[in-house]
Amino acid sequence: MRTLFRWLSRWPLWLLHALGTALGWLSYLLSPSYRRRFLANLGQAQLPDGVRGPAIAEAGKLLMELPFLWMRPTDRPIAPYVRWDGEQFIDEAHREGRGIVFLTPHMGCFEVTAQAYAERYAARHGPVTVLYRPARKPWLRELVDTARGRPGLATAPATLAGVRQMIRALRRGEAVGLLPDQVPPDSMGVWAPFFGRPAYTMTLAARLAQQTGAVPLLAWGERLPHGRGYVVHFAPFGEPLPEGVDHQAESAAAINRAMERLIRQRPEQYLWGYDRYKTPRGGGAAGSPGDAQNKD
Repeated sequence: MRTLFRWLSRWPLWLLHALGTALGWLSYLLSPSYRRRFLANLGQAQLPDGVRGPAIAEAGKLLMELPFLWMRPTDRPIAPYVRWDGEQFIDEAHREGRGIVFLTPHMGCFEVTAQAYAERYAARHGPVTVLYRPARKPWLRELVDTARGRPGLATAPATLAGVRQMIRALRRGEAVGLLPDQVPPDSMGVWAPFFGRPAYTMTLAARLAQQTGAVPLLAWGERLPHGRGYVVHFAPFGEPLPEGVDHQAESAAAINRAMERLIRQRPEQYLWGYDRYKTPRGGGAAGSPGDAQNKD
């Protein structure tokens, strides 16, 4: 698999995205369970049907661009493929000596935001530490662990040790990144509305900012058409995060609202096939916020 990824990483981005479009439609047509979840999530957000086709294609592009992002030689920078929007908010946080918590939904190319930041800022302000959940299959775990370890980019597993690693990085004034719409393990989240339906939502994102005084910034990588690269967008969070252990549900709801605002900007680039409303093992029934909060 590593050999295949290295071979694909040499292909032009436009060709990878073209193949990704075909792969997206093939997955949608051949998997009834994926198709049902995709349509249910899209319907829950009450978006027009015109979003469906482009979103199917974008999901496939996400998969096919991974060899380019993961296995690209380290002496081949990402900068020529990236335009910036909102970098002044990063610069302001660094001038104040504060850490940054980048909050990125499953939208567009979420891998490119960390790589772009690492190339531009790591030499002066330290690496960006990205939270990830180790893959279950050993061959995939080895591939992901190796591929994501690029210059200026550190990884932290979704464990207690990984959380401590991120807190230390923030206290040094560095940046961390995570996907706050990723369903966390049982006891690491609360139930909060996401497009009007209860979704088990991590509490870590808010706690990192609150415990370290870091600046929360919204970030996502817009995928441009025809393989022309990406625009990495950064914006302020937009509302204060309620502090304290008694307000975790309110903080999670605020983060979900922020993710919704981003997604509505370019809904065709959100990963609608992601099982956002699943219940973590042992986490109680969906829509039972009291049970989940009591475990946190």
